[in-house]
Amino acid sequence: MNIISQTTKIYSGENSIESLNKIKNSKILVISDGFLVKNKMINMVLDNLDNSNTIVVFDEVKPDPPLSVVSKAMAKMIKINADYIIGFGGGSAIDTAKGTIYFLKEAGKLKKDLEFIAIPTTSGTGSEVTNVAVVTDEQSSIKHALVSNEILPTIAILDPKTTESLPASIVANTGMDVFTHALEAYVAKGANDYSDALAEKSGELVVKYLLKAYTDANDKLAKEKMHMASNLAGNAFNVAGLGVNHSIAHQLGGMYHIAHGLANAILLCEVIDFNSKDLNVKEKYVEYSKKIGLSDKNDCDANAIYKLKLFIKTIMSNMNLPDRISKIDNIDLSKWELEKYIMMANATKDRCLVGNPKNIKDKDILEILEKIY
Repeated sequence: MNIISQTTKIYSGENSIESLNKIKNSKILVISDGFLVKNKMINMVLDNLDNSNTIVVFDEVKPDPPLSVVSKAMAKMIKINADYIIGFGGGSAIDTAKGTIYFLKEAGKLKKDLEFIAIPTTSGTGSEVTNVAVVTDEQSSIKHALVSNEILPTIAILDPKTTESLPASIVANTGMDVFTHALEAYVAKGANDYSDALAEKSGELVVKYLLKAYTDANDKLAKEKMHMASNLAGNAFNVAGLGVNHSIAHQLGGMYHIAHGLANAILLCEVIDFNSKDLNVKEKYVEYSKKIGLSDKNDCDANAIYKLKLFIKTIMSNMNLPDRISKIDNIDLSKWELEKYIMMANATKDRCLVGNPKNIKDKDILEILEKIY
């Protein structure tokens, strides 16, 4: 039996952020980062909130949200007794808001009628429609996935204006995150017709618009389509789950602070090769390659998968993304040789691993780590 729950109301398109002006006479905590406050992007939110509201901005969000930052946001939330929490920013801002809600719920201090609004400023994580948040334990350098329907946003606002000033490097990293979400969801154990449809459309949009969004900052259509691709992929993996690609990527991010989308991208081809040892999973990769327009319907299986991997390698090259860990500064081989065993062990405990379509052992994870260096 499949259970598909669509909890989050989505406002999309230009000027959709103006929907915030409906909120009146409320206490609002806006969670964002210092950069978005400093460059005044936060005003996209503040200028659309009515003057009758009491608004507090928490701007201490950091990449790979540390538990210490989530704790500070929790304290702020309790102090103002907020009616609304707005996560404005990339996945880290939204995940910080989710972590705040998650731990307040665990502590029995969450307001029952709290409204959670997620406004992504990057097109990557799909966090605005998922019940997952990833936070980092600074002491162990391990990323932990928090999973609960309690942290699903009530409302997601997808306004393309919020992505217009993104640096090309972030467009590249987050775009590859979108593609990983869609592809992993498509082959995941929990995949069904519904999630497949979402993943297919997301992949189709990535193939058509990611490079355009990267090369032309003024291409509003490409930015809007990538925002939707991210949302579709988020919905897909919220239903279907993910797999080993994310399990290992979390470790790369926790250990070396590699951007999550880049970590996923570096792993993709090796994970495709591993999972394709299962013929049923291989067939799904073949199907995906054809569905999103990378290969022709008459292509043999080997050609379809070759073209899928060729797309990944080519678009990474075109967006100046390193394709191996050794090409990233400050990660030398001697350090890697010691720490790959720690990452292997932690990846086996990652919550995404259960969704992988092919059973995977410690030695398999280690082999993938060795191949990507």
